[in-house]
Amino acid sequence: MSAISKDMTIGEILRTQPAVGGILMEAGMHCLGCPSAQSETLEEAAMVHGMNIEELMNKIAAL
Repeated sequence: MSAISKDMTIGEILRTQPAVGGILMEAGMHCLGCPSAQSETLEEAAMVHGMNIEELMNKIAAL
């Protein structure tokens, strides 16, 4: 799997690594298809949803 960074947009992550979508949904990020997800970074989305970005990155890295 190519590296995912917290500075990548949700849209970019889902286009390059669709399997990450399951992790994001499981974490409570259910708006993956909304327009803002296409331009919002993973870190921004985590902050908006009250998630710890480091914990989320660890789950993604374990995929």
